[in-house]
Amino acid sequence: MGNSWATFGRDLHLDLTGPGGLRAALLRALRDAVRSGRLTPGTRLPSSRSLAADLGIARNTVADAYAELVAEGWLSARQGSGTRVAARVLPRATPAARRTPGPAGHADRPRFDLTPGTPDVSAFPRTAWLAAARRALTAAPSEAFGYGTPRGRPELRTVLADYLARARGVRADPDRIVICAGFMQGLALLSRALGTGRLAVESYGLDFHRSVITRAGLGTVPLTVDERGARTEELAALDGVRAALLTPAHQFPTGAPLHPDRRAAAVNWARSTGGFILEDDYDGEFRYDRQPVGALQGLDADHVVYLGTASKSLAPALRLSWMVLPDRLVDPVLALKGTGEWQSGTLDQLTLAEFLSSGAYDRHLRGMRLRYRRRRDQLVAALADRAPHVHVSGIAAGLHAVLELPPGTEQSIVQGAHWQGLALEGLSRFHDPSAPPASRDALVVAYGTPPDHSFTNALDALLRALPPGEPGE
Repeated sequence: MGNSWATFGRDLHLDLTGPGGLRAALLRALRDAVRSGRLTPGTRLPSSRSLAADLGIARNTVADAYAELVAEGWLSARQGSGTRVAARVLPRATPAARRTPGPAGHADRPRFDLTPGTPDVSAFPRTAWLAAARRALTAAPSEAFGYGTPRGRPELRTVLADYLARARGVRADPDRIVICAGFMQGLALLSRALGTGRLAVESYGLDFHRSVITRAGLGTVPLTVDERGARTEELAALDGVRAALLTPAHQFPTGAPLHPDRRAAAVNWARSTGGFILEDDYDGEFRYDRQPVGALQGLDADHVVYLGTASKSLAPALRLSWMVLPDRLVDPVLALKGTGEWQSGTLDQLTLAEFLSSGAYDRHLRGMRLRYRRRRDQLVAALADRAPHVHVSGIAAGLHAVLELPPGTEQSIVQGAHWQGLALEGLSRFHDPSAPPASRDALVVAYGTPPDHSFTNALDALLRALPPGEPGE
């Protein structure tokens, strides 16, 4: 059988155009590839025979070009190691867009990041996850490597039903669980399944959640948030509201749990109107001062949709979340998801199922609770020592804390922190602009985001950014 392009070694795209013949064009193309960074130091090049066949030129032409570039220092060649890009070559060109300066010449990328939204991704349990993946792949049936179904793998839905019932008090049946590619997909599907009308949202929350809802054709109406969570009694006075999106265990971002009276008011409203509560349990596993409050869904599985995710407990990159649906929403959601919506990767679903059933998930969560609790305690202690005029509000839970500030100081502190290379968000950043104006000044500090090795320095930078207290405070 003769050689073909597909039988040779590494692929390498080179454009042999320009003056001077093939040898000069090859030299120019290789130098450009190294100079631009397409070929990084240490990259192994195809053999002269393979590249010559790929390019349709003589092998001697390639060999001579390689030899000249070795002599010039662009490439290196060792017996048995082949030809590689030299370890020390001209600096890689950096596109101007990547060097866009921030204020006073600071790079856009902050030195320390205390913005909420992600866990400490450096703590992802790589070894345990890899072990679970090996076991899951070994046991997986051949059909699992197909396209999958909108509902998600039965292995994951089965173990999730058991875990959610045990850990969060959710009344779950595997047939009512739908696996999604992240919380946003689940929210989008639910918004489309609800049809027309309006969806109530908490007056403090994420703007892209509101955008997902409006793109699905629903309007949004804010519910006031105070120290007891969302004022769900306001639902009874709202017309045309089909559902309410709430964060009952730990309101995002204010940190308040939903008061029992307001939990009952939300469920009673859904029962009396036939509406739904969409329960975003984004960090329900992380409570540090007591046992976590059970999920709202446990009060009424027919009117509460439970939404959970692996983004905070493991890593956002997994793109794994789940919905526990009332029976009457299962078919509409599956019909929408089956029309071309993204499916979560089957292999990750199988791995998470094994990770849960083996007990590795519980062990990981226990370790992360200790880590995040230590950080929160360190933050509270540092404030008491160096900035006693700034206090932490909300419950001891989750991956962020709210720092109450003197009136009128939030924006200047956020800007000052940015100038020092510290990424921070003020509480006003999360306020729904359609809600009545709020006069509260505070910072939302994500102590869960930085890796362990940089948390102390990030905390020092935060303390330097805070305003000085009055004498005697």
